[in-house]
Amino acid sequence: MKLNNLATLAVIGLALTFAGAGCHKSVEPNQTIKPGLTQNPTMPPGQGIDTNANAFGTNDYTGGIPLPPVESFTNMVENTTIFEADTVHFAFDSSVVKKDDQPKAANVAEYLKGHADNKVRIKGHCDERGTAGYNQALGERRALALRQELIGLGVDPIRIDTISYGFEKPVDPGHNETAWAKNRRGEFVLLTPPPK
Repeated sequence: MKLNNLATLAVIGLALTFAGAGCHKSVEPNQTIKPGLTQNPTMPPGQGIDTNANAFGTNDYTGGIPLPPVESFTNMVENTTIFEADTVHFAFDSSVVKKDDQPKAANVAEYLKGHADNKVRIKGHCDERGTAGYNQALGERRALALRQELIGLGVDPIRIDTISYGFEKPVDPGHNETAWAKNRRGEFVLLTPPPK
C-alpha cells in the first residue's frame, strides 16, 4: 500500500513538473517585456543580453529609486531643441553611458538645477536590429541609465520622466553601421510648465 502511495506521489510530481514547463509564455514581437528578462533571438549567440544588465545588482534598472507618477508630467511643454547637442549615443546592445558622454548629462543637470520649475524627459532609442520587444526594453534601460546619471548629479528624481521608443523613431533611416550608431541614443527633452 505504501509503495502505491509513493508511486502515485511520484507520478503527480512529474505531471506537475511537466505542466509547469508547458506554461512558459513566449513573448510576442510587439509585446513590451520587463528589463532583465530579455534575450534577443535574432542575434548571434553571445549577443542579445544588455551589457549593463546587472548594474544595480538586480533586475531593477531604477537603482531602487521609484519612478515619479506619469500625471506629474501632464500639461508640461516639450522643448526638443535646447538639449539637442547633449544627445548621448550608446554602444551596440548596451545601456552603459560612456565616459565621453557623461559631460552631456552634466550639462543637462546644471541647467535643471538653475531652473527649478523645469523637468526633463529622457527618450531611449535603439537601432533596427533585433525584435521590437527586445529593443523596447533596451531603450528603456538606456533612458533609465541616463536618469541615474542625472540623479547622481543632484537632480531630484521626481523631475525626470523616461520613455522608450525602441527602434520606432530612427534619426537616420539607413541600414548600415553609420545609421545604427546614430540611432542608438538617449535624448533629453526639456519640459516647462504650461503658459499661464
